[in-house]
Amino acid sequence: MKVRIYYEDTDAGGIVYHTNYIKYCERARSEHFFSRGMMPGEGNKSGFVVRKIDADFLGSARLGDLLEVRTSVEEFKKSSLILLQEIYKEETKLFSMKVMLVYVEAGKPRRIPEKLANILLDFGE
Repeated sequence: MKVRIYYEDTDAGGIVYHTNYIKYCERARSEHFFSRGMMPGEGNKSGFVVRKIDADFLGSARLGDLLEVRTSVEEFKKSSLILLQEIYKEETKLFSMKVMLVYVEAGKPRRIPEKLANILLDFGE
């Protein structure tokens, strides 16, 4: 997914504020579902929650930059998965994170439904 950096994304020096990299990754995950006519959950009592994030800030993006969020599946289990999400400016990696997502229903971990699993497993295609 492509992301353009706007003034609202930056600090006073025109550099992207660090938490925005995590937001861009979240948007890429959501957009992956939206582009397939789906929501990232099944109804208002189920969906994915972030269990853990391990993030590396490797460089800085600036106002006007065009970035690309790349996502791949590192590990897939019955109720959770780990995604590798990286943000690039052209071929320079600026950010990398591993995020563990758990599928919950009514606040409890549940098996990821097959139709959602299929969408998740086609990241990067």
